[in-house]
Amino acid sequence: MTVLLCGPRGFCAGVDRAIQIVVLAIKKYGAPVYVRHEIVHNRYVVEGLEAMGAVFVEDLSEIPDTGQPVIFSAHGVPKSVPEEASKRKMFYLDATCPLVSKVHKQAMRHNAKGRHVLLIGHEGHPEVAGTMGQLPQGAVSLIKSVDDVEIFEAIDNSALGFVTQTTLSIDDTMDIITALKKKFPAIAAPSAESICYATTNRQEAVKAAAPGCDWFFVVGAPNSSNSRRLVEVAERVGAANALLVQCEKDIPWQDLNGSHRIGISAGASAPEVLINEIIDSFKRRFKAKIELAVTAIEEEEFRVMRELRDVPLTNSDMAFVNGAG
Repeated sequence: MTVLLCGPRGFCAGVDRAIQIVVLAIKKYGAPVYVRHEIVHNRYVVEGLEAMGAVFVEDLSEIPDTGQPVIFSAHGVPKSVPEEASKRKMFYLDATCPLVSKVHKQAMRHNAKGRHVLLIGHEGHPEVAGTMGQLPQGAVSLIKSVDDVEIFEAIDNSALGFVTQTTLSIDDTMDIITALKKKFPAIAAPSAESICYATTNRQEAVKAAAPGCDWFFVVGAPNSSNSRRLVEVAERVGAANALLVQCEKDIPWQDLNGSHRIGISAGASAPEVLINEIIDSFKRRFKAKIELAVTAIEEEEFRVMRELRDVPLTNSDMAFVNGAG
C-alpha cells in the first residue's frame, strides 16, 4: 500500500495566529479568557484551549462583566459585535484572519464606490456572516451557486461588485464568477484574489495526489468549509472514495483491505498530531509506504497584535500552537 501525504496540509498562518492569540491571552491575563465562537473549526483544538482556560460562547451576552478579555474567532465577526463589546466596555482581541479582513475591506471598497456587493459563499458560515455584517443591511447579496446568479436581478447592472468567501472550491467559484461576468459584464472584481493562498494550495495538492486513489481521507471538522471542499476536489479529480474524518477512529479500516493507493490531506484548522496518529495506524495495520505529494511550500506568518507580543511561549505552548499536540 502506498499512502500519499499531501503538502501543504493542516494549519495555515491565519489558524496558527488565532490559536497563538488565545494561548498568549490566557498566559498574560489568566483564565478565563472568553472566545466568541470556535476560534477555529476543530474540536481537538477547542478542547485543548478549554483545558488551558478558554471559555467558548456564541454570544457576548453569555460573558459576565469580569473585565476578562474576549477574543473574536479567525472567521471574522459583523461590525455589530465589536460595537456591542465597546458599549459594554469589554476588552476584546480580534483574531480575524488577515486574509478574511482583506475581504471585508474589498467589500467596503465596493460599497464606498456605490456598488451593490455580491458575496460568493456558503449560507450560515460564520465568515459569510462576518463579511455581510461589515455593510448596512441590504447592501450585500449572497450568491451560493450558478443557479443563484441566474435568478439574481440587480437594481443597476452597472453598479455591482463581487467578493468571495476565502475557503471555497476554486473550480466552483470560477464557474460562478464566469456566470456573473456573463450576465453582468460591468461587474467589478475585487482588487486581489479573495480565496486565500492556503485554500488554493491545499486544493492543488489534492488535485495532484487524488487521481487513482482507492481512498482519499481529509482530516478536518464537519463544519470546516475548506476541509469539505477538499473532499469534493478529491472526488472530482478521480479518487474512488473520498471521506472527511476527524481522527484515526473515523477511518473505515475494514473497507481498506485490498486498497493499493491511499491519499491523505487535512483542512487548514486540523492539527498535525491527528494526521500523525492516522499515519501511525496505517503503518501498524498495513505494509504501508509513505510518500509525499508536495505542490507548494508555505512560509507565510501573521503576527499577533501588539498587546500580546511581550508574552513568551514555552516549547509546549509552541507545540500546541503548531498542531503538534
